[in-house]
Amino acid sequence: MHCICPKKALLRRRTSRMLNEQFLELLKSMTSSSVVDKPPVRRVAIFGGTHGNELSGVFLVKHWQENGAEIQRTGMDVKPFLTNPRAVKKCTRYIDCDLNRVFDPDNLGTVMEDIPYEVRRAQEINHIFGPKGSDDAYDLIFDLHNTTSNMGGSLILENSRDDFTIQMFHYIKNALAPERCPVLLIEHPSLKYATTRSVAKHPVGVEVGPQPQGVVRADILDKMRKIVKHGLDFVQLFNEGKEFPPCTIEVFKIMEKVDYPRNKNDEVIAIIHPKLQDQDWQPLNNGDPLFLTLDGEVIAYKGDCTVYPTFINEAAYYEKKQAFVKTVKVKLTAKHIRSSVLD
Repeated sequence: MHCICPKKALLRRRTSRMLNEQFLELLKSMTSSSVVDKPPVRRVAIFGGTHGNELSGVFLVKHWQENGAEIQRTGMDVKPFLTNPRAVKKCTRYIDCDLNRVFDPDNLGTVMEDIPYEVRRAQEINHIFGPKGSDDAYDLIFDLHNTTSNMGGSLILENSRDDFTIQMFHYIKNALAPERCPVLLIEHPSLKYATTRSVAKHPVGVEVGPQPQGVVRADILDKMRKIVKHGLDFVQLFNEGKEFPPCTIEVFKIMEKVDYPRNKNDEVIAIIHPKLQDQDWQPLNNGDPLFLTLDGEVIAYKGDCTVYPTFINEAAYYEKKQAFVKTVKVKLTAKHIRSSVLD
């Protein structure tokens, strides 16, 4: 009868268990990093002037319409486009209504003659770059915006499951480092934006500030220009066959819009507190000051968790009854992607 030494038996069991664990880890890594083929991105638009007094995008689009060498990439058709020319001419946010809020089925499907200018313009844009939600829609739209808030160069994401756009944002953030490039995720069950860029399969909002309405600042325009450049570089690399392994980015997910304190006549009675002003993307905790009345009363934040306000004191949002938006930090992971078709 052959006897096995207890020590050897224990060693064999440990070795077998270790090999099983290593195999499971290998299998897990292979599964998590399996490549997802995505269609190449051939048709790209760059929108400026969605709001006619946000001038960085207006100036860049007009420049690229005259001299587009800077934005052209091999294998791509890149179209700079002025979305709201009447508002641009008058240097106002809009003529009848906000163009960046009317790309919903009701407005895009309206057939009446007497409709607001921006609704008719939305239908024209949807005809050129859409139809929204169809296979014929443009692959990617960069929509260029300015804010009076101290948001820096930031990106706006509409879909937390859009692997391609998350990978692009990861690329842009790394290219701009160490300069920050926060990402705002506007996906929300009840807050519906119906943005101009949502016509595309991959909508990208570019929001850069602070910049006053009707003004162009060279530093702000340069930040916007760099974001677009890096975004286009990413698309070219993707189309040429470069694989992008799984990545994770931190985003600020919108939770709630916060209005200014108001009286019974619906008039604003308190302003953004100096300690909150210009603190976009910074943590806000229970008890921190939010508003200041003209009588000197401090109105503090009351909340159970840390939030990160942004669009603080945005000039265009007074009419929308919005002092800032509350966000929370979350992490999004994109799958390993590559282009499904190579030239």
